[in-house]
Amino acid sequence: MLLNFRSLRFACFAVCLTAASGEANTDSAKPVCRIEPVDYKGWHAQQISNRWVQLTVVPQNGGRLMQVSFAGHPFLFVNPKYEGKYLPPTQSQWFNYGGDKIWLLPEGNNDEQHWAGGSDLLDDGAYTFRKVSEGQQCEIELTSPADPQSGIQFVRTIRLDADSPRIAFHVVMKNISGHDVEWSMQSVSQYDTADASDRSRLNHDFWTFAPANPFSKYLNRYHVRFGPAENRAASVRDNGLFALHYAHVAAELWLDSTVGWLAVVDGATSYAMIERFRYEGNKPYPGNASVIFWMNGSELRVNDDGIPSLSSGADGENPYYLEAEINSPLCRLRPGETCTLDTEWFPARGSSKFQSIAEAGIVMRPLRTTRGPSGKVTLSGTFGVFFSGRLVARLYDEHGASLGSLPVVNVSPAELVSLATEIPSNEKAARLSLHLQDENGVDRGSLQEVPIRSAEND
Repeated sequence: MLLNFRSLRFACFAVCLTAASGEANTDSAKPVCRIEPVDYKGWHAQQISNRWVQLTVVPQNGGRLMQVSFAGHPFLFVNPKYEGKYLPPTQSQWFNYGGDKIWLLPEGNNDEQHWAGGSDLLDDGAYTFRKVSEGQQCEIELTSPADPQSGIQFVRTIRLDADSPRIAFHVVMKNISGHDVEWSMQSVSQYDTADASDRSRLNHDFWTFAPANPFSKYLNRYHVRFGPAENRAASVRDNGLFALHYAHVAAELWLDSTVGWLAVVDGATSYAMIERFRYEGNKPYPGNASVIFWMNGSELRVNDDGIPSLSSGADGENPYYLEAEINSPLCRLRPGETCTLDTEWFPARGSSKFQSIAEAGIVMRPLRTTRGPSGKVTLSGTFGVFFSGRLVARLYDEHGASLGSLPVVNVSPAELVSLATEIPSNEKAARLSLHLQDENGVDRGSLQEVPIRSAEND
């Protein structure tokens, strides 16, 4: 009897140990993100990473987010001229390291109410770095020096969750002076537009998009701030989408876009970055612009005799990159007051057939639904998604009553989604909405919602 008791106790211990081990393994299997120091092209950097994304930050060089890589694809331009270097701020020169950063607006040298730019404390000063959290959520904080010239100090946090490629930014602009100031914050992201297979050549399939304002204050619904007024690279399409096809000619284009997103698409590699922001219609924006695109390249110049010419771009003077810029409204701050700018990035797969942005992803080939003679519904379309999970079809009758939902296909942000599939359908179904449900079962919104057509009506 004693032997049996001991055996039973041992068996119980073994079972409990196995269960505990199983729980531990389950916990360790949960996705995590990490923050760690790295050497990046000779810079002392910090890397934030999860299974999707690697963010490389160089605090000393103006707190820059120097590179964003998604599924092995690097998005940002890093200037080879300054790789691994740190040059102290000086008003006599501008050091364009590349990457992503925060600037002030309005720019200019007219008076103290304009930011002269160049290499100053905000652009090139050493930012302090602080790790806020790590594990299920990674967050860092970058704090600029206090700039007596502008009266401003920036505090920027960057957050990456463990289970998605979404990147969240929060910037606080503080008036550190003893008088009122008025500035706008600008998120400036330099995207690499060189050909990935031959960096001496430009990428001929590089695009940016943003919704044009149907009630725009600008002629042609966008404003040419710099560069040729007639520019075939820029257009507003019939669907109201502003499209810019990168060309190596310097141009700055302003949009008073109100929808709250811009898209950067590398058609050659089929990668895209979506930048989202919240437009505040009750507040003034600098020059009315909420979004600005800068195409770096040769500048059109006219000499004293009226003869035009293009700058040569010799010795890396005009490298291949494009800036996507998001502006905050103008903030008038009393001493000690702050205002904020929140943006979020979604790296995904995309193509130059870009059509629109939805809550859950990118639409390249719009969703089509057709009911065949068998009663099944055929789904087709091409999308990029922002989260890993599965697509779910929600069905509705002609009166809007829900008829339930059906799983369609598992999806990943690292892969284009090309639908060509059939699903069973209630004969009363008149409308279908395609939703993305992430790996945690959270509904991330719809990709598209369309009526179900009969085959004979197509």
